[in-house]
Amino acid sequence: MPTRCGIIRVTHIVVNKSRRELLLLHHESVLRSYRIALGRDPIGPKTHEGDGKTPEGRYIIDRRNPKSAYHLALHISYPNLADCARARDLGLDPGGDIMIHGLPNGNGRLGSAHLETDWTQGCVAVTDQEMDEIWELVSDGTPIDIHP
Repeated sequence: MPTRCGIIRVTHIVVNKSRRELLLLHHESVLRSYRIALGRDPIGPKTHEGDGKTPEGRYIIDRRNPKSAYHLALHISYPNLADCARARDLGLDPGGDIMIHGLPNGNGRLGSAHLETDWTQGCVAVTDQEMDEIWELVSDGTPIDIHP
């Protein structure tokens, strides 16, 4: 089992948009489960910048931002080639900068109250405490599947 300082590493992330859940897996075993907030218009795949949708598909965590406007942020590799083609066919910009992140800086006191509505611009949001845990367990290059 791959570990760093005794911590079991996440091998895969699954987001189930309809259930508003993010799962961290080590192979087939669920290590952690979190309730999430999504983009303000979450039903359906993201098609373009500003649509308020969270993407759907297979991506990877390709970088991290410890100085984000939100409490830590893991960047999701959206858009992929299919996303770009779909947006191009519509004559639109696919957008980007999709992250798993905590709450806006200075608003950590909101805690799980942020789950009362989908409020992001297409990202996946968790509490600051949960983001600290995710940040520690997830490495760059981890695959993420986002399901409807």
